[in-house]
Amino acid sequence: MENFLQLDVWHKAKSFVCMVYKLTDIFPDTEKFGLISQMRRAAVSVMANIAEGSKKKSIKEKKYFYEIADTSLEEVKSYFYLAYDLKYITQEQGEQLIKVAREVGGMLCQLIKNLKY
Repeated sequence: MENFLQLDVWHKAKSFVCMVYKLTDIFPDTEKFGLISQMRRAAVSVMANIAEGSKKKSIKEKKYFYEIADTSLEEVKSYFYLAYDLKYITQEQGEQLIKVAREVGGMLCQLIKNLKY
């Protein structure tokens, strides 16, 4: 079995990616190669780096990939604020996404903290 499937944070991140994809479906077509692409790429990066980190042998390598996932998460959160300012999403949609992003971030922080050196 793949290591990442045992991580609750990976499952939460996958749900987060699905939320981002569904939400960006309502964005204007003019954003197809702009904000939509950037948001989706960064969200997928969160999930992918968690999976990749879970497979690494050394704690240092695991931490490196989990930290990349966390920085990609920050990138996505910044796009939510832009999408709100551009009126592509409502305040409620933005707050829900930020809430889930913070949950993923908290889980990542805990995962990094629990790595045994």
